[in-house]
Amino acid sequence: MITRSPAALQRQTIASTPRHWQQQLSGAIRDPLELCQRLSLDPTWLSGAQLGHRLFEVRVPEAYLARIRPGDPDDPLLRQVLPLSAEGDEQPGYVVDPLHEAEHGPRQGLIHKYAGRVLLIVSPACAVNCRYCFRRHFPYQDNAPSRAEWDDSLDYLRADSSIHEAILSGGDPLAASDRQLAWLVERLEGISHLKRLRIHTRLPVVIPDRVDDALLGWLGKSHLQKVMVLHINHANEIDDAVINACQRLRDAGVTLLNQSVLLRGVNDSVGTLAALSERLFEAGILPYYLHVLDPVAGAAHFNVPDDQARDLVAALRTRLSGFLMPTLVREIPGEASKTPL
Repeated sequence: MITRSPAALQRQTIASTPRHWQQQLSGAIRDPLELCQRLSLDPTWLSGAQLGHRLFEVRVPEAYLARIRPGDPDDPLLRQVLPLSAEGDEQPGYVVDPLHEAEHGPRQGLIHKYAGRVLLIVSPACAVNCRYCFRRHFPYQDNAPSRAEWDDSLDYLRADSSIHEAILSGGDPLAASDRQLAWLVERLEGISHLKRLRIHTRLPVVIPDRVDDALLGWLGKSHLQKVMVLHINHANEIDDAVINACQRLRDAGVTLLNQSVLLRGVNDSVGTLAALSERLFEAGILPYYLHVLDPVAGAAHFNVPDDQARDLVAALRTRLSGFLMPTLVREIPGEASKTPL
């Protein structure tokens, strides 16, 4: 049995108090001093947290905070959200647009890199700011279409019958209101050659209350095949609230997949990756991709070398059933798909 400290129990009580997901989103911790104090971190961590925050702001919702061990700077969930001074170090090859997405935006809010599918930047906001985010420098201000501009972008999809899948992304697409999402999906449903709606999101993980009746209403009635790709890097991110949210999504006809990023100090061990796959399957989520780190400026300290990544996956394969194995991949700008390592 795990014994929680009084501080941890208090955070759990706060996180479990019923609040609308938008209140939880707006109430996320956005001050590195508050983050360090709430988690009882040694004051020596504060200066680095403040420096990293100036480069890419802190954002941690209460529901996620409640899963972090207080007083432990090596907690794998904390390492994903705590800014460090290392983010200010310049490293060769680490750039602001590691995937060259600026070259693949034929319309506002639309990225078209791969045949048969397009990505729509639905919201610039996220519920949590992951320190390794490959879009931490993305020009969201130039990709915020009005409804009229969305119609122009959707004309691009209407004109290309080879596009069968629309991917809602961001930021986090589920940070947008259900009214806006329902409006957009209704228009996507009117494009006869679209078959699938894919949603890449972290919100059901960091704020499970986001999976509410309003979301399930427009999502459940869509005739498009629905796939939701969650982003979970460690088994400790999956608590009972996340499992319940996933069950509601599956009941609405959504196929749940997961993609992780291989991160030094977070999940770079065979035991941790095996536990993640097992926990995902218990929650009704299939492991999908294990990405090596995209070389975005500010995240070099998370990098796991390719040889080590291959060795980890080879060892993982001896411990897991095939359906629990994520595919180790890298995204290489200009290639026609993700590249398996």
